[in-house]
Amino acid sequence: MNLLVKQNGPIYSVRLNRPDVRNAFDDATIEELTTTFRNVPEDARVVMLSGEGKVFCAGGDLNWMRRTANYTEEENLRDAEALAGLFLAVDECPAPVVAVVQGAAFGGGLGLVSVSDVVIAEEGAKFCFSEVKLGLVPSVISQFALRKIGESAARRYFVTAEVFDAIEAHRIGLVHRVVPADELEAAAQEIVNAILSNGPNAVKTAKRLIRELRGKSVSEAVALSTRTIASARASEEGQEGVSAFLEKRKPSWQQ
Repeated sequence: MNLLVKQNGPIYSVRLNRPDVRNAFDDATIEELTTTFRNVPEDARVVMLSGEGKVFCAGGDLNWMRRTANYTEEENLRDAEALAGLFLAVDECPAPVVAVVQGAAFGGGLGLVSVSDVVIAEEGAKFCFSEVKLGLVPSVISQFALRKIGESAARRYFVTAEVFDAIEAHRIGLVHRVVPADELEAAAQEIVNAILSNGPNAVKTAKRLIRELRGKSVSEAVALSTRTIASARASEEGQEGVSAFLEKRKPSWQQ
């Protein structure tokens, strides 16, 4: 099994399960991950994304890369489109995705980090946009990485393929929190608990709103944001949340 997937109440866990190759991608893993994220259950309120073993994700699997070495340009295009489909599936997942990073995230592994909503990394984790070392380009992940780290950091790390640590990853916005290795799971659980304390529909709408605001003009953004809050205020969940606040009680989703 390339993935270990399970649901515990509102928490949906997706764990890369290829520790013998440092959880690197191949075409089968990409397809499995894409299908998994396209079919996250509606009652899942948060997705925890992690990797089995010592490394979160080392990027492309060497055996897969050997198989693709003789691909035509058209075959490579289909391969790249499949990888892009994976990142879009994670980016568009209705529930927030919390990535837990240990060991390393290289190449395509940084694509997964870039499309996760919250990223917790251990202090010893290493990161690298490694593609140019192979004469390749961090192209498929570029649009997602740029949103996370901005053009300035991309100008450096896309072309140098330097390995950088978790502190630098935090500084450039790739990672949200850095903790000692033995506190990694607890720190991720804190984020999960924070998400679960909020209105389920509100959380999903807030995530979707961020995505839908991309590329909007000011007038389009105003129209979208005002419609969104008006709908939220009129919703059963919104009315319950405000009533609970005013009555100084827990809302129904925290019972």
